[in-house]
Amino acid sequence: MVELRQHAVRQQHDSNSHSQSQSHSNSNSCNNNTKLNCRNRQLMRGSNRTKVKLKCRPSTTATSAATATVTATATEVTTATATSATATAPATESKKSFIATAATTTTAIAANAHINAAMDITYNNCNNNNCNTANRNSKHNSNTSSCPAATRTSNTCCWSTKMWLALPLLMCMLCACPHTDALRLTNGGNSLSKGVGANKEQLNIGLIAPHTNFGKREYLRSINNAVTGLTKTRGAKLTFLKDYSFEQKNIHFDMMSLTPSPTAILSTLCKEFLRVNVSAILYMMNNEQFGHSTASAQYFLQLAGYLGIPVISWNADNSGLERRASQSTLQLQLAPSIEHQSAAMLSILERYKWHQFSVVTSQIAGHDDFVQAVRERVAEMQEHFKFTILNSIVVTRTSDLMELVNSEARVMLLYATQTEAITILRAAEEMKLTGENYVWVVSQSVIEKKDAHSQFPVGMLGVHFDTSSAALMNEISNAIKIYSYGVEAYLTDPANRDRRLTTQSLSCEDEGRGRWDNGEIFFKYLRNVSIEGDLNKPNIEFTADGDLKSAELKIMNLRPSANNKNLVWEEIGVWKSWETQKLDIRDIAWPGNSHAPPQGVPEKFHLKITFLEEAPYINLSPADPVSGKCLMDRGVLCRVAADHEMAADIDVGQAHRNESFYQCCSGFCIDLLEKFAEELGFTYELVRVEDGKWGTLENGKWNGLIADLVNRKTDMVLTSLMINTEREAVVDFSEPFMETGIAIVVAKRTGIISPTAFLEPFDTASWMLVGIVAIQAATFMIFLFEWLSPSGYDMKLYLQNTNVTPYRFSLFRTYWLVWAVLFQAAVHVDSPRGFTSRFMTNVWALFAVVFLAIYTANLAAFMITREEFHEFSGLNDSRLVHPYSHKPSFKFGTIPYSHTDSTIHKYFKDMHYYMKQYNKTSVADGVAAVLNGNLDSFIYDGTVLDYLVAQDEDCRLMTVGSWYAMTGYGLAFSRNSKYVQMFNKRLLEFRANGDLERLRRYWMTGTCRPGKQEHKSSDPLALEQFLSAFLLLMAGILLAALLLLLEHVYFKYIRKRLAKKDGGHCCALISLSMGKSLTFRGAVYEATEILKKHRCNDPICDTHLWKVKHELDMSRLRVRQLEKVMDKHGIKAPQLRLASSSDLLNHHHLKERPPLLGNLSLAASAQDLYRSYKTEIAEMETVL
Repeated sequence: MVELRQHAVRQQHDSNSHSQSQSHSNSNSCNNNTKLNCRNRQLMRGSNRTKVKLKCRPSTTATSAATATVTATATEVTTATATSATATAPATESKKSFIATAATTTTAIAANAHINAAMDITYNNCNNNNCNTANRNSKHNSNTSSCPAATRTSNTCCWSTKMWLALPLLMCMLCACPHTDALRLTNGGNSLSKGVGANKEQLNIGLIAPHTNFGKREYLRSINNAVTGLTKTRGAKLTFLKDYSFEQKNIHFDMMSLTPSPTAILSTLCKEFLRVNVSAILYMMNNEQFGHSTASAQYFLQLAGYLGIPVISWNADNSGLERRASQSTLQLQLAPSIEHQSAAMLSILERYKWHQFSVVTSQIAGHDDFVQAVRERVAEMQEHFKFTILNSIVVTRTSDLMELVNSEARVMLLYATQTEAITILRAAEEMKLTGENYVWVVSQSVIEKKDAHSQFPVGMLGVHFDTSSAALMNEISNAIKIYSYGVEAYLTDPANRDRRLTTQSLSCEDEGRGRWDNGEIFFKYLRNVSIEGDLNKPNIEFTADGDLKSAELKIMNLRPSANNKNLVWEEIGVWKSWETQKLDIRDIAWPGNSHAPPQGVPEKFHLKITFLEEAPYINLSPADPVSGKCLMDRGVLCRVAADHEMAADIDVGQAHRNESFYQCCSGFCIDLLEKFAEELGFTYELVRVEDGKWGTLENGKWNGLIADLVNRKTDMVLTSLMINTEREAVVDFSEPFMETGIAIVVAKRTGIISPTAFLEPFDTASWMLVGIVAIQAATFMIFLFEWLSPSGYDMKLYLQNTNVTPYRFSLFRTYWLVWAVLFQAAVHVDSPRGFTSRFMTNVWALFAVVFLAIYTANLAAFMITREEFHEFSGLNDSRLVHPYSHKPSFKFGTIPYSHTDSTIHKYFKDMHYYMKQYNKTSVADGVAAVLNGNLDSFIYDGTVLDYLVAQDEDCRLMTVGSWYAMTGYGLAFSRNSKYVQMFNKRLLEFRANGDLERLRRYWMTGTCRPGKQEHKSSDPLALEQFLSAFLLLMAGILLAALLLLLEHVYFKYIRKRLAKKDGGHCCALISLSMGKSLTFRGAVYEATEILKKHRCNDPICDTHLWKVKHELDMSRLRVRQLEKVMDKHGIKAPQLRLASSSDLLNHHHLKERPPLLGNLSLAASAQDLYRSYKTEIAEMETVL
């Protein structure tokens, strides 16, 4: 944008003098036969000048024209112009017309320019005190004078002066241009013309096209046709043309060179387009250099995006534009995108069933976007067509193509410039990557203008779209239509009523706005435009990223010309993105002038593969004896006979039916081999290793599988071959297809239930807490609450009053209650009487319920049969490393000459020497020895042992400890084999897509399932499996016998001593039985209680009972007689009375218990007294 600068004006103040203005006018007469020249008048303001030219156009009858030029100063906002000219030639015929024209022009100038500067022309009386005399500074030959601008606070003088100056202007026009019928005002090259649309708001856009010396007229014609055709469109009418002016003059056209400098791009955008307030830019370029032109386009689009100006572009090299950078721009792209090109190229591959390919690019702009577009398209097509990208190479030097040589790539997608493609294809030819079996599919950037280089191989395929000048003109018309319909949608939306389509005050400098606020809003309307396309083509629409939705690309084929002198690109088909069958191709000239398309994969090759069987990786089974073939589930035929056994004249068909020559191989590795053969396309022969060894160093030489590879007797080894450093030193391994290590397998042995199983639901601390704390606390609390309760058992009252019936409760009886409640025993117990003690008993019952629920719930888990096994921690377990340290020593072994054997020999020499006597020839023998007890454990590969454990129907096998020496199984090749790379890539793909995991799950699953274990648990239990119950019963019997012995000791030795020291008081607190045993009265009371409820069931019992009662009554009668005798002699009888039998039996009806002895007279003889006591004792013994 042009920067307007205003210089300071020198002002001279003189109070006694007036402003002087000198005017020098030179006039020439207007002649009808010569041009009329009006002298230019120049008004200076600083160093910034703007020329305003009034051109007088003569009519058809006039032969002269007058031109008046007046120079006026410009303000900071806009340029204000005023013109004045003098003319000498009279003109009378068209004065009215000219005056009207001049008046209109003057009014327009005053209204649009907002004149804020005073005009000082050749006028002698401009001497107002408010107008100061300006410095004279003239650079022209004509005499000019200037008057400085008045200050903003006092500009009345200058404003009024300019209105007066309009009259001399009109006079100049009147006399100088008598035959003028049009007036044109030119301001720095921009014109304001009087016409029909003078009052309409202008809609301006910028157009950039390729620079050409002779095609400018074609551009202007295309622009004019496009603008004119807006009113003749068959679609919706453009109503905005009624209120807005959009004509050819509003399209500001500029041609740009192939590689413009950044300064030129900046000048075009900032000085030319922003000055006329463009609301959009059409960027139409058909250059295909993909170098500096791409960089310049990228720079222009980014700059427009920063300013917020929408861009409608058509770039032949748009694939080279960085998508990451262009996403920040407001750009609509009319040319097919890089996504369209990649989709068309992959459609060619899909057409000819080429599943695998490589991507080759140079460092061309956008090469990363091309690779990403290919990958995204491949991911989208995976459901119906599976692609595999073998390589993605960015060629910086020709040696980078060696990666293609080492791969099986036969189809290449090339994205580069034409110059770079020539270099790449020349190197490819030298590396034999061109020819009959190789297909190169190239992008638009390689074909460019359909120029075929002699270095290009015959049969190349490519995608292309028309980039000619005719196509460019057509796209210019489409771009103008898109802009027009976008404006229509924008202006008809009521939400945009206050949003003008003008970039006024937008500037690349700091003085204006840096971004157009309405640009992004307007761009959304442009992006949603849908205009009618060409015949039989869909409407032109855009994606959310601004790319073209539907695109059409031509399929090109490089073939010899008709005269076979050179190569030409010939269109053989078309790709249409909007159709279901997108690709339509005719005859193709294939590479090497072949008549059939290449296979797209490497040629078939044959491999000799050596194996050694080991389940589940390779299983051997006999073939069908009739057909000599393997069934569906038996795998493939493999030779088990040695080379020397296969005679030259042997019948192959007969050998297939002989299992000593051929058998069927199946398993994990065979399924993996089938996938390799399908993907890589090779044939193979499976041969068993002759010596049946895995491959270890024996006397300095390799044996087994490794020996065959070292001696190059085979191409590959496929089995469960473990990778280690020694083997890697002599052969090449692929990536491991499964991880493994050295593991130990043992057998489970049926055990017995632990004698302490009933105690195992709780740990020691829990049992101590229950037995010592809970039971004791509950017992003493219940007893204490019963003692202290008012309604409970008051022991003191009982001890003081012997007539109170004793309450049968004590500490031992409380223990009996607590234990009975705890174990829910259905026994007779004495309940407490007190409310508090009964509440405490209920709390203990609640505790017992919770305790028993937890105990019984967990007891079932411990009262089961325990399976015992040797639990080794791993290969480095001390009992295995030092076998003689454990007595008896464990018996364990492995397979000699295996990886496990060599590892043990290397790190555990003593262990290796010891286990030689127990080694087995096969894994099956070793596992069988563990099952039958001949071996305690067997050491071998972890994955193999896990498989055998899963296959055990009885589920008696198990692996213990951690795996040792972790490694993996890999495919082994001879040193520097060319097959390692291709197999590694396929292995990584199988691992990524889950194929390896699916194979592992299929082959590692066994028959040992939990269901079968549940079935085995229902078998009857043997005696040894619940021996703990019998042991518990035996322990109880022994404890009861001990208690019986203690009881006898108590009654024989301890009771007499306690009876002397204790009257039955303290011991009765502990145990009522003990208290009663210490007193005779207690025993009697107990017997009385028994008799109270006693009922005789036979006559003999009744007779004895009657006899006792009778004897007791006779004893009472005798006692009374004796008392009377004693009374006669004056002797007072003692207060002892023998209770009758009825009194003893019916004492519960009496409030007081009757004494056992009556009142015997002291005078009675000792013999009578002794007899009475003897009778009493006899009675008690009888009762007891």
